[in-house]
Amino acid sequence: MGRHYENRKADMAKTQGAKAKLYSRYGKEIYVSAKNGGIDTDSNLALRRLIEKAKKEQVPTHVIEKALEKAQGVGGEDYAAARYEGFGPGGCMVIVDCLTDNNNRTFTDVRQCFVKNGAKIGAPGAVSHMFDHQAIFVFKHDDEETILDILMSADVDVTDIEAEDGLITVLAPHTEFNNTRTALLDAIPEIDFAMDEISFIPQTACPVSGEDVEMFDRFIEALNDCDDVQNIYHNAEFEK
Repeated sequence: MGRHYENRKADMAKTQGAKAKLYSRYGKEIYVSAKNGGIDTDSNLALRRLIEKAKKEQVPTHVIEKALEKAQGVGGEDYAAARYEGFGPGGCMVIVDCLTDNNNRTFTDVRQCFVKNGAKIGAPGAVSHMFDHQAIFVFKHDDEETILDILMSADVDVTDIEAEDGLITVLAPHTEFNNTRTALLDAIPEIDFAMDEISFIPQTACPVSGEDVEMFDRFIEALNDCDDVQNIYHNAEFEK
């Protein structure tokens, strides 16, 4: 399986500006989840997971509370998901997920990131067929057979399990996210997920080297500067 999923999105915790972007991203996602499914985390499991992840990434409580209060109000923004695909520097494949209240603005902003950084935006489906839409769980454990037994006993459809350096990585179809997470928590209540999310995992890696590495960094930085961009997935692999 490898660890290509580690390249799934850009690091957004290096600068103060990046932290603001992180807070904005979680605030928007929490708002949309609460607006669509209600603020009761017992019934809105997606919201509960988002809040847990936000706290783990040290998103301030006031950011979370503000998003929840906003979701309870009348009116508010009407965000819609938008996905853009294409080819980045060095020919790597890129998927950009956004939440937007203005599709024309978002498309223009994302397209400019591609155009100005040696990349090419494509039509819907241009590269997504080369990624697997998977639920990913990473946690401390050293016995993959035990984990497999837990999941099989709960009738969870598992794609792959890998044990490496004291960590277990579980991959499952994205539709099995809640079933997988519930089965693991029921069997190991003290489990602490280093990662539990739905992601796009590339089926192949694309080596990126030379001047393309610097251009790729600028490309990702430009995308992260777009307010509507939520997640970036790619199959770039950099030579060490």
